[in-house]
Amino acid sequence: MSTETATTSGGTTSPSSSINLESVRAVAKKDFQDAVRSWMFWGLSVFFFVLLVAVTGTISYFGEEIAQQGATTEALVLFVSQITRLVIPLIALILGWKAIAGERETGSIKILLSLPHSRKDVLLGKLIGRSAVLSVSLVVGFALAAIIVAALLGSFDPVDYVSLLVMAIIYGIAYTSIAVALSSVTRSTTIAGAAMVGIFVLFYIVWNAIQTVFQILMNRGTIEGVSYTQEVPVADGTTQQVTMDRLPDWALFIDTIDPGNAFQNAITVLSSSGGSELGTSFPEVWFANGVPFYLENWFSFIILLLWIVVPTVIALYRFDRVDL
Repeated sequence: MSTETATTSGGTTSPSSSINLESVRAVAKKDFQDAVRSWMFWGLSVFFFVLLVAVTGTISYFGEEIAQQGATTEALVLFVSQITRLVIPLIALILGWKAIAGERETGSIKILLSLPHSRKDVLLGKLIGRSAVLSVSLVVGFALAAIIVAALLGSFDPVDYVSLLVMAIIYGIAYTSIAVALSSVTRSTTIAGAAMVGIFVLFYIVWNAIQTVFQILMNRGTIEGVSYTQEVPVADGTTQQVTMDRLPDWALFIDTIDPGNAFQNAITVLSSSGGSELGTSFPEVWFANGVPFYLENWFSFIILLLWIVVPTVIALYRFDRVDL
């Protein structure tokens, strides 16, 4: 495919090209092979294997009541999803940290671009390569642990197990997309590292506090709440109708677009795990006309897809125009 040129703000020219799939594949293949040679891939595979076996062993040893109920795979999905919700973003952000910023800092990006690779090819290749490292290591770890997990659990549901794996892969790709996108718009690994820390703080500290802030603002009258009627028990053992307020739909939606919440919400669609223990569960009594589609758990798949696509599109546009 032909390559055009675009003038950057620094007065130099940079390739602004169509995407060459063969070139993307070559970059991704090299990135993956480098990870295998550095034992990063095998280290991650062993980590996920140990995680699954350790959680399964704990459930098997301490969870006799769970085993008697035949819900051990659900318990595994619950515990592992809560752990991977924290661990996978850390791994993905570390994997993507130096993806492009490291190449720019050392100057090797210019050598790479002197080959028949456009900037778009390099960015997509890096994203696919890093995503493959995380995804394949998850598959290997889950596959190796499957026999042990099935042997230790009193009741093993392969659908729940595979659902957890599939959602973990999608979740990992979403965070890898964010990480590679940030790496492509930073000049040094120091700035890229600070950006990764910022993303982690955003979603694990700031985002978790947003709903509390909204609730305080609603209680003070700054945000107009939505009224609903609910039956509550009273002293004489009967119930009475009480009118209460909840946060508006848009505030609830902000909570669901957190990648971690979307990850756990989507698991409840594919597996038998769910309820108040996993994912975001809104009481039906809150919605007189039914739950809006964008607050239903299936919409979390769209949210995760957007977390993969949007950062990548922005990075493709921006990286094509930066002065290297």
